[in-house]
Amino acid sequence: MFEDEDDNHKSFDDTKKMPIFKKAEHILIITRRLVEVISKEDSDAKDDYEKSMLEHHADYLMNNASIIPAKIAGAEGADLYDIRMENAAIIRKAAREITTDCTGLKMSGFKETDYLDLIRSEIEEFRVLFAEWVKTFDIDNYIIDRWGLFNPPGVNYDDHDPDDDIPFNPEDFFDDL
Repeated sequence: MFEDEDDNHKSFDDTKKMPIFKKAEHILIITRRLVEVISKEDSDAKDDYEKSMLEHHADYLMNNASIIPAKIAGAEGADLYDIRMENAAIIRKAAREITTDCTGLKMSGFKETDYLDLIRSEIEEFRVLFAEWVKTFDIDNYIIDRWGLFNPPGVNYDDHDPDDDIPFNPEDFFDDL
């Protein structure tokens, strides 16, 4: 019973070999380096406001860059369409916020703009991998999302769930105990 279920899920080692995961890790490494440069520039900040803004963007960059590989692993570990789509939405949001924070850094006076261009370029490459990855999600393997956000095309939040018709008697379930 459980052997069949395990075959449907990728191991974390398999996930780490995926191009999208490798790109996410690469973005995380570059972001760490950028944050180190921001910290160095932070000590040279003209005033408290500039220092505060640089720290703010650095924190958000690291948080978002860390979310991406974790959510890819979560999506790969959960084979259900709705869970994978939920993780994908969080990944997309984090990637877009990285780009936004790059703009915020530039507006806050960050001078090493080559780093920002590099991260934007990496996010653009990631976007293409992401779009291809999402196309691989199995739309036939789902649980109805009663919130209505992450159902496959043609499935509504208020559709009848055929699993509700399966009879369940708790006494039969606990007979073997």
